[in-house]
Amino acid sequence: MNSFWSGLLGVGAVLALLGALRAGFHALLLRGLRAPRLAHPVILSDLNLGGFELRLAGANGKTLFAWFVPSLGAAPAPAVLVMHGWGANAAMMAVCLTPLQQAGMATLLVDARCHGRSDDEDFTSLPRFAEDIASGLDWLREQAQVDRERLAIVGHSVGACAALLCASKRLDVAAVVSISAFAHPYDVMRRFLASHHIPYLVLGWYVLRHVQHVIGATFDDIAPLRTIASVRCPVLLVHGLDDEMVPFDDARHIQAAGVAGQVALLAVAARHDPSGALQEHLPQILDFLHRALRTSCQPSK
Repeated sequence: MNSFWSGLLGVGAVLALLGALRAGFHALLLRGLRAPRLAHPVILSDLNLGGFELRLAGANGKTLFAWFVPSLGAAPAPAVLVMHGWGANAAMMAVCLTPLQQAGMATLLVDARCHGRSDDEDFTSLPRFAEDIASGLDWLREQAQVDRERLAIVGHSVGACAALLCASKRLDVAAVVSISAFAHPYDVMRRFLASHHIPYLVLGWYVLRHVQHVIGATFDDIAPLRTIASVRCPVLLVHGLDDEMVPFDDARHIQAAGVAGQVALLAVAARHDPSGALQEHLPQILDFLHRALRTSCQPSK
């Protein structure tokens, strides 16, 4: 009998140890799914664009910090929601504000949760970026100076992937500009594991499985390679030929998976950072937005 209880206690100790290890791993994973929170490098009032700061309602009862800059044209005007990438914030995309305003478009720059001045969460993820984009679009649709039938999304990196995910689920997005999007999060995670010398066959497979459990979605469900096929509006993929983080071939694969004739690819002499592409190629991006927003629908009544 004593040996029975000793064995049972031994099993209990092993299970407790495994539970503690799993809890520790989960906490470590959540820390890895948190992006660095950087301060805004510029202040909206210093740009003299007539815009204002706001907080809008987001998912999970959280609020999102944002900048809204109105159009210089007649209202209601088309509007563009701009979403930054992982570890960045709205102010880092401010280079596009003046050109969009002068082109007759209103602009909403949003801090994703856990970024900039938006509320915190236990972690952030591509699906949560997409939820934050959706919250911004919902806010834009309620503004009298915005034409709710002519809404576009511009996103960078994870923000670009989230823009495609969001657009694949909505009928009110008239155009998407995707800058430096990766084709599939599985490939990104495999590169991440390799960079940290984590062997896939020993531990990596469990890491990827657990990440999908935590974010509440499979990599296949949120991969731009899959979501692009469900996007119903024109899409412009902008990708740097010298992108050191996401290979240019990712953009080619996404384009090939999209609806024929609906997805254009603009190759730029740039790396992963969006500033160079935005500054040098804004004329092409603005031309795409003008054509998509002009022909996709009529202004709201």
